[in-house]
Amino acid sequence: MREALRAARVSDDHYWIEGAHEPRPTPVDHLFLRANEGGGWQVGAYERGTGEVIAVHGDEARACAHLLALLT
Repeated sequence: MREALRAARVSDDHYWIEGAHEPRPTPVDHLFLRANEGGGWQVGAYERGTGEVIAVHGDEARACAHLLALLT
């Protein structure tokens, strides 16, 4: 996922990927990809201190494709 985002020239501070890309300090506004507690993967947005899940995908590949589409 990170390679695809870098190839698309997406800035590292526009996204956060659990366990793979967790910039410090965490950007104030960013999109995220993380494991869902009930299974699957969440794609969401964190803005002004509030996180919102946009979608939950059953598999990582679909979640990655969704995140990539949002960022490009």
